Amino acid sequence: MTAGPMLEFIGTATTLLRLGPFVVLTDPNFLHRGQRAYLGKGFSSRRRTEPSLQPPELPGLDLVLLSHLHGDHFDRVARAGLGRDLPVVSTPAAARRLRRWGFDHAAGMATWDSTTLTSGEHRLTITAVPGQHAPGLARGILPPVMGSVLELSGPGREQFRLYISGDTLAYPWLASVVERTGPLDAAVLHLGGTRLLGLLVTMDDRQGADLVDLLGPRVVVPVHYDDYGVFKSPLADFVATFEERQLPGSLRVVHRGQSVSLAP
Repeated sequence: MTAGPMLEFIGTATTLLRLGPFVVLTDPNFLHRGQRAYLGKGFSSRRRTEPSLQPPELPGLDLVLLSHLHGDHFDRVARAGLGRDLPVVSTPAAARRLRRWGFDHAAGMATWDSTTLTSGEHRLTITAVPGQHAPGLARGILPPVMGSVLELSGPGREQFRLYISGDTLAYPWLASVVERTGPLDAAVLHLGGTRLLGLLVTMDDRQGADLVDLLGPRVVVPVHYDDYGVFKSPLADFVATFEERQLPGSLRVVHRGQSVSLAP
């Protein structure tokens, strides 16, 4: 029997997910400390941290899962260093751009679309779920974003269901994630309280807590919180808010280069 589900944190929203026999890379951001991520529409931000791995150091991958095409989620290092034959799942807009860059196996998924990987009797199903990067009319200056739910099943194991928020804000209609896919064993939340022109475009500590309260995952792993200057809400704020509100589930903090179990 394969080991339980694990997450290795590389930095920003970049993780290695080891789910049964499958290895999934999320939101590949390998810029070095001091380099700039270009966010489009004239926006950029300088990286404050060093990722724990670079593309040549990655293990064999079954899939790249990309929540959206932004410079702090898929950068020029990833574009140059990742194999063009890797399957990539993302939004339709991101997949079109990636195919133009030579990633011929990039596939776009509309909300609630699913795709399944198989390995022997094990199955990993990825479902695109809703997300919204910015409120109101500001949506037009940021790329479309998707959350995702990954469901692992196979012989000798209970089904495991993982939610990855993507760069969304917390909205009441995200309750549809649980309503459509079922209870969540674990959730990886993109936090940071990112602000562009003063506008909040990723969850801060309070919004992250609201989403935990709404979805009720059994395990919560925060990422995307201190890597760039546009991130204004530190991890410590989320930890404090989580504890003050006595939110459900187990909060598991993981630092760059470390791994954490996702098993409830």
